Amino acid sequence: GEPINGVRWTTAKKKAIRDSRVIGTRTLAAAISGAHDVKTLVSASAVGFYGGRKDEILSEKSARGTGFLADVCVEWEAATERAEGAGVRVVKVRTGLVLSPAGGALPVMLTAFKSGLAGRVGNGRQYVPWIDLDDCVGIFYHALMESGVRGVLNGTAPNPVTNATFTDVLGRVLRRPTVVPVPALAVRAMLGEMGDELLLRGQRARPEATLAAGFDFRYEGLEEALRHQLGRAE
Repeated sequence: GEPINGVRWTTAKKKAIRDSRVIGTRTLAAAISGAHDVKTLVSASAVGFYGGRKDEILSEKSARGTGFLADVCVEWEAATERAEGAGVRVVKVRTGLVLSPAGGALPVMLTAFKSGLAGRVGNGRQYVPWIDLDDCVGIFYHALMESGVRGVLNGTAPNPVTNATFTDVLGRVLRRPTVVPVPALAVRAMLGEMGDELLLRGQRARPEATLAAGFDFRYEGLEEALRHQLGRAE
């Protein structure tokens, strides 16, 4: 889908974010519903479904939240309904912050951290529902191959951390200082709604249904995941 980070959300940007996820999934679900040889649809979603929930522990059974991303995720997941109605096994994976130096948010963070201009964002108490890329891919594969799995899976590691902890751990892995905090006011002034939803709100999401479905995480700790992805030995 259209990237959600990097620039302020204009009306056109928000439409692209929504349409690239909802319309594509709806089209695919419609095609699958008429294809008798397709038995499974594994669809992406995101933990943005839960909105900003402070330190509330969130499982796959938790209610939807509020905000633009929550609205998008609700529509995105509903777009699979036609396939589900046709008897297709549907799994929806709500991914968190996927750790990979190849794309997403981590390369942006690395630039700031390596320059020495990094620190906690806002009060640092918002949770970061991270996941190692290998585990994220593994969850999708597990959902595809295990015929008893259906419904929602959180694509997040079992141990979410606060932004302050994430900042400290990444700084330690990179051996760079993390002493330049970013005030919430500055985030909102520079990035608007995007900064508020992506950087200042958090989700303390746990993969309860994912674990119950038998998935074994390779990287449950943030530091080992970052060292793995960045090739940084202790």
